[in-house]
Amino acid sequence: MMSASPPHPFDAAGPRPSFGPYLAQLRLRRGWSQLRLAEQLCAASGSPTVTRHEVSRWEREDRLPADFWLGWLAAVLDVPVDGLAEAAERSRVRHRLSAPGRAGPGQPDGGVPVGLDLLGLAHTWLAGDEPPLIGPPRAAPPVGAETGGSTTAELTARLTAMRRLDDVAGGADLLSAVRRLATATAEATTAPAGTAPSRRTLRLRAEVAQLKGWTLADAGDPAGALAAYRSALAAAVGAGDRPFAGHVLGSASHLLAGSGQPAPALLLARTAYAGARRALSASGRALLLHRIAFAAASAGLRGPAEAALTAAQRASERLTGAHDPPWLYWLDEGELDALAGRCLVALGRPARALPLLSRAAERSGQPRTAALDKAWLARARLDAGEAEGAALTAGAAVLDTIRSGSTRAVDLLGAFGDRLAPHGRLPAARDYAELLVAARPYLPRPLAGEAVAHPRAAGDG
Repeated sequence: MMSASPPHPFDAAGPRPSFGPYLAQLRLRRGWSQLRLAEQLCAASGSPTVTRHEVSRWEREDRLPADFWLGWLAAVLDVPVDGLAEAAERSRVRHRLSAPGRAGPGQPDGGVPVGLDLLGLAHTWLAGDEPPLIGPPRAAPPVGAETGGSTTAELTARLTAMRRLDDVAGGADLLSAVRRLATATAEATTAPAGTAPSRRTLRLRAEVAQLKGWTLADAGDPAGALAAYRSALAAAVGAGDRPFAGHVLGSASHLLAGSGQPAPALLLARTAYAGARRALSASGRALLLHRIAFAAASAGLRGPAEAALTAAQRASERLTGAHDPPWLYWLDEGELDALAGRCLVALGRPARALPLLSRAAERSGQPRTAALDKAWLARARLDAGEAEGAALTAGAAVLDTIRSGSTRAVDLLGAFGDRLAPHGRLPAARDYAELLVAARPYLPRPLAGEAVAHPRAAGDG
């Protein structure tokens, strides 16, 4: 396992994904950009035909390398060629089974998975040798300058208000307001024909799109959320804002890990950390390390998850908040406890998770946060053998879920109910089952026509 300063806990061990994510994971493990890998391949093979763009196509699976290049990839990456060949074959089979031109879960109309598209943009950003994804930004207008129907200051104030409401209300309740904000932002920040948007307006677009993605995820539309994150990443790259680009990828990773897709989640989180860690504050590094830890834990990779948790703890010890951007206002000690506790539960370490989640659940005034914290605490108590206490905690989480309207909390509570079923004879378990039935008409439902079902898996917060 590699170690660096700041910590960079990459490890390619564990179940292998399809070829593109596997190749990118091996590359990131060495700390190489796509350009660096292409240079290594050309030097080793004596053939100057591989470019960064070819490596990007391999990782996006637009095309797959033939046996000749599989052999040289194995040589420069120091891995068995059989593993690369097996991953390539898995990808070929998957592509043959995918009906061209038909949209499926997490896919736009063209049939390309949104998550894979986002991953391709993430690789381009990490390589660092591409022009901005939206075009060169022009100079920023004067502060408060009029842009369309709203000023930048007005839109920023609305964005700040929406962020604060996210702590209290669920995505379904906030979505209409966030969509109106996104529409107003798009109208107000559209540059005149022949000119490029300013860094300030691109940064505003990025932050609004990230909030839209987070809200859609909480409202039960993960495919829509991934599309919003793609827009947010493109705008953040255009603005030259590496910390926020990393935050966008971390948000997408968190969504995928909670939706039962830990392999791409882990790759996105590692890409985010590799590309942004030198520009991030201690808080930002701690958050991305927690994203890596949770994705690794969800994938069953205990060693990488523990390494990332340890690195996150070291980063947390240096938190001051003095240099944090406004979009990290919510990352305090209580939230760090919650993030670590959830990861430990996913790792099967409920005893270590209980004190962290108990402290997190004591936070007040935020029904949505409380619903998530209590749902995770209930699972930790159940896994620790405290079935009665777990059922009581889950009952409190149900009430907070009704108050907040978060579909994420509903997913967690549904999964908890499945785990509690073997203890159905306990009075507290029966009470919880009755409460869940009575509360069902008042619990939020995923958006109609959602593209990706919310599995009752590890969940996310």
